Amino acid sequence: MHRGSGTEALTTAATAAPATAATAEAVRVERARILAELLGDLDRLAGAAVEVMRAEIPAYEARDGAFCADVREQVARHYRSKLAVLLADRTVTPEDVAFTRRAAMRRARAGVALADYINAFRVGQQVFWESVIERAGASPAGHDAALSLAAPLMRYCDFASTHAANAYMEFQQYAAAEAVRESRDLLETLLAGDPPARGRRLSAARAHGLGPDACAPLLVVVAVLLPRPCGAGGQDAVPAGPDRGADARHAACAAIARAWGNGVRTLSVVRHSEIVAVPVLGPGTGPAELCDRLQAVRESLLCEEIALAMGVSTVVAGTARIPRAYREARTALELLPEEGGVAALPRITPFQYLALRADDTARHLVDPRVSALLAEDRARDGVLTATIRAFAAADLNLRAAAARLRIHPNTAQYRLRRIRERTGRNLRRIDDLVDLLVAIGLHDSLPPGAPARERPGRG
Repeated sequence: MHRGSGTEALTTAATAAPATAATAEAVRVERARILAELLGDLDRLAGAAVEVMRAEIPAYEARDGAFCADVREQVARHYRSKLAVLLADRTVTPEDVAFTRRAAMRRARAGVALADYINAFRVGQQVFWESVIERAGASPAGHDAALSLAAPLMRYCDFASTHAANAYMEFQQYAAAEAVRESRDLLETLLAGDPPARGRRLSAARAHGLGPDACAPLLVVVAVLLPRPCGAGGQDAVPAGPDRGADARHAACAAIARAWGNGVRTLSVVRHSEIVAVPVLGPGTGPAELCDRLQAVRESLLCEEIALAMGVSTVVAGTARIPRAYREARTALELLPEEGGVAALPRITPFQYLALRADDTARHLVDPRVSALLAEDRARDGVLTATIRAFAAADLNLRAAAARLRIHPNTAQYRLRRIRERTGRNLRRIDDLVDLLVAIGLHDSLPPGAPARERPGRG
């Protein structure tokens, strides 16, 4: 059967033989005959429509027998309803297509795309129309009878497909709302330290790799939306309206959920003004890759004018430690500057963490001579600071430190002497070396150009 060729032949023949050549009674008789034949051949016609759907729609071809049987039953019901409307010569009503609602819900639940679902309607209509043309025969009365069915058939198809699409979208919106509510309830349960033990929350937890028997390592990510300067359009990235950037938060939440492709859905929820995600690390993977992906997510969102500050907890084992990991992630946010970024505790040493969390009193305890040297050295590419770090990393071995710095040992010796003269600290004494390393850590926690007493965090 050639798609559409029957319509062209019918149109040509109808032009050659005007409707006036056939009496109204002859057309009525032919129309009744065509509809009666279709009704008698309905089951075979429905099966043929399903086969065409499977041939033309890949998403349908890949489905199992139960799915195809359900589709065939729905096609048959549509054909039967369509024929009832045509035989009664009346307008289609919502009651005629009421059965499509549950079928639309089943297609949405099965993951059939809306475009494929509506395409199936088109195929079913095309198969039915080609069968009408085939049964019209070569007589002018048959052609006129078929043409009289064209407009009612189009009205039925438009009405039924619109009704089905609306039912499909309603179910999708309901399912999405239920999924969001389910995820939010699950997160609140986990943050309260009460792992779900039964029911839908337990099923949701297992779907996210967070069941009570799960032992895979996990982290908690907390992200907050930051205001950005007005762009070319004159609008802030975070709207000032009552939603306060709700769309941006949901977009960021979805992007974070997609960041970790370990075969398990990542629990990611918009919680008040923050986004909380609980990614589970798969076998043989560590937090470094996750941190890289989170950094990439943040950079990609910046292109959409969505700026984030993201805090990442240490790795914990089991859902019972999620509350602690959540507190860690929120604490990590305080380590970030005003422009945001990713503060990942797995990438921070205990020494760096203590330096980043230090208050003004700790900075005031640093010898002014040391502070002055570090501030001056920062403005001069930090060669002395690098020398102190290399000397410590080389276990106080001057030659090894020089090799790390790719300089001559005499140059390294000169730098150590200069540091001693400026600060009064001898780097070969452990106490003096630790004193300098602490001062460097405190100095590094400040943004470039900031005075020594300025707190680095976001407030």
